[in-house]
Amino acid sequence: MMKKSTEVLVIGGGVTGCGVFFDLAQRSFKTLLVERGALSNATSGRFHGLLHSGGRYAVKDADAARECIEENRILRKIMPHCTEDTGGLFVTTPFDSPEYADTFYQACQSVGIPVEEISIAEALRREPLLHPKSSRVFVVPDGSVESWEACQSLVDSAGEHGAEKLLYHEIIKILSSNGKISGAVAKNVITGEEVSIECHMIVNAAGAWGGRIGKMAGCDVTVHAGKGVMVGMNYRLVNTVVNRCGPASDGDIIVPVGSIAAIGTTSVNVPDADNYPIEEWEIKKMLDKGEEMIPSFKKFRALRAWAGVRPLYQEKAVGADLRKVTRAYALLDHQTRDGMDGMVTITGGKWTTYRLMAEHTVDLVCKKLNTPRPCQTATTVLKSAHDETPTHFTLGQRLKKVESGEWDGQIICECEIVTRPQIEARLAQSDRPIINDLRRDLRVGMGPCQGGFCSYRVAGIMHENKQLSVRQANKSMVDFLRERWKGMAPVLWGQHLRQMELDQGIYLGLLGLDKLPTELSGLDKERLGELNSEGYYELRIRNYELGITNP
Repeated sequence: MMKKSTEVLVIGGGVTGCGVFFDLAQRSFKTLLVERGALSNATSGRFHGLLHSGGRYAVKDADAARECIEENRILRKIMPHCTEDTGGLFVTTPFDSPEYADTFYQACQSVGIPVEEISIAEALRREPLLHPKSSRVFVVPDGSVESWEACQSLVDSAGEHGAEKLLYHEIIKILSSNGKISGAVAKNVITGEEVSIECHMIVNAAGAWGGRIGKMAGCDVTVHAGKGVMVGMNYRLVNTVVNRCGPASDGDIIVPVGSIAAIGTTSVNVPDADNYPIEEWEIKKMLDKGEEMIPSFKKFRALRAWAGVRPLYQEKAVGADLRKVTRAYALLDHQTRDGMDGMVTITGGKWTTYRLMAEHTVDLVCKKLNTPRPCQTATTVLKSAHDETPTHFTLGQRLKKVESGEWDGQIICECEIVTRPQIEARLAQSDRPIINDLRRDLRVGMGPCQGGFCSYRVAGIMHENKQLSVRQANKSMVDFLRERWKGMAPVLWGQHLRQMELDQGIYLGLLGLDKLPTELSGLDKERLGELNSEGYYELRIRNYELGITNP
């Protein structure tokens, strides 16, 4: 068994774990991060991408609102390349209570959130698709974030301080003796090899899976998995984050993300953080709610649906309404709480407050290891893999770089403007033939065609550059397309169904995807079987019966 030794082991490669990892490394701790998948593979990579101004919490949770606006300002400075300064609107639609608007405005002022009311005419000038019968509109400093880029920047910056990471490794055992943590055992989920890790301290930042890690150490960590479903549309319907001006509810926010727009979200308690199917009612509700903010919403094509699970921590029993559960974070010291020295858990909270959560977590680690070291993350600009001088993301910057000649070479993904040299550079830094990693790093396959016209090109480049066998290259393409299919299947109707029939013609008709030789046993016939013509027509019938498509 391979053996490693470190001072602090961080479990979880979401934004909280990556934030803790960087903070520890910057404070000169020898640190190792273990994540069972890719960075930001779970909850952090499965949300709508909102950089909170705090406006959403101003009325009911003043402390959370203050944290959000303070961290919002910090994140814009330390990771500009991961943020887009979209601004935000809180809109009183004809379906919202007009009385809430004054309460919202006063609450924002009291917690220090910059807020300004603008006329309906001005709001429609900025966002022409908004409901024209809206009665009140307020401007706040919301934004959008690229979570995968942020996590990669945190890990790259930690690496400059000598920190190490183990991706695609799952913790299978926590080692302890006489009430003291001594390490853990991780298993490579690709090869099956195990690694023994010796450490002085474990930070459990596994989010909705934190309870499993706690249980391995004999500690009771009750984290509720709150499923939230989102739908991505094929067009950037708004250039500003649009919120309903009312109490938090399902489908009350639209976020511009790259070349598309995402609407979210539901809030449903699920018993298993690894098993949370998307329900038909959730898709329909998102589209109906989108129509209330943008009357033409359903005329656009729904690209895909996805879901993430929020880690919601609350000591007492949780009822059916998860929106009543606090979004505050919890920092647990298992020595004082459970009699197990050497482990702390950080859970709950929001993406926007990850840095603050990490700071408080590492402060506790310093206290427990009796070595006070100051935090510097609020003033340190993170490393960017793309730009020496990071600037805020703008929608047209990729096209501008191609047209100016700054980015050269063949364009492989036209939707998101990703070039062959970019793909080859990323492949040179990785030993894993996983196209989904390139999707997270470069946004390959995330635009309106959902990989239909670029997947086979990327597989060919990977085959050539990584010297893969034909079977390995085919497996990479099949794996990627199956993951894309998961999100597209719930929204197959109308124009999107026609788009997928074109993709079916490319991948099954021309390329014979279901017959390609791969390293998969039987190509997982259950999943690939869903791609045949009969499956499409079954979906046509189902959607017609639901009343969400034409016959």
